[in-house]
Amino acid sequence: MTSPTIAPALAQAARDLVAIGPTPRLDAELLMAHALGLSREAMLLGRMDGPVPEGFAALVARRLAHEPVAYITGHRAFWTIELAVAPGVLIPRPDSETLIEAAVAHFEGDGPARILDLGVGSGALLLAALAEWPAATGLGIDRSEIAAAQARANAEALGLADRADIRIGDWADGIDERFDLVLCNPPYVESVAVLAREVADHEPASALYAGPEGLDDYRRLAPMLSRLIAPGGMAAVEIGAGQAAAVLALFAGVGLDGTVRRDLAGRDRCIVLKR
Repeated sequence: MTSPTIAPALAQAARDLVAIGPTPRLDAELLMAHALGLSREAMLLGRMDGPVPEGFAALVARRLAHEPVAYITGHRAFWTIELAVAPGVLIPRPDSETLIEAAVAHFEGDGPARILDLGVGSGALLLAALAEWPAATGLGIDRSEIAAAQARANAEALGLADRADIRIGDWADGIDERFDLVLCNPPYVESVAVLAREVADHEPASALYAGPEGLDDYRRLAPMLSRLIAPGGMAAVEIGAGQAAAVLALFAGVGLDGTVRRDLAGRDRCIVLKR
């Protein structure tokens, strides 16, 4: 009996995963590449007629149970870097790259010297920015010991540990420094929102939900940001769908005028604040 090969196994897995999420083929390819110990690109270019690895079926079963692909494979690409991710830490989304895009647009020549990431999580924003600007140093703050440990591990793996100071803290409490670039992806989901199972059942609620309107953390952050941005600097703060007007009003209330930047799908994604 002929052993199954990768190409038809991928096609079947993609069909099985249609009901789980919007990217069944991509999910199947990422899981197969992980089972093979290869990058997705290397698999697609040279291994499609090879035998299916023994562990692939178990990985697909985990995805069929709504476990996020990033937690199954243990890593996620973000901007120009690759991050390790694990349960207890929010999975970086491509939409959050909008904050880095806003910073790149602002710092056209010389980049920022000092960067602050509030709610550093896996380290995605801070480490992407440090990779973008090799002369910069940064500070990342998170309330979660699990997240801070993950960010430190990612900084070490990327060779950025000497430029990334990761600390436990409550937003910017106790920080009296000003920064050229402030990055922040706070919780912004309404407490009554119904999320996809792979998010609601697996990702940390503390990194998702922010009160009945999803605005609780913006209310705390607004007065802090007004003292954190250095002259000539900027802050980029992620927002959820439909929150632009409310968040802009909160920032205006502390004397910060903001503009909205949209993500690649055309959705309001980031508030940009400048000094």
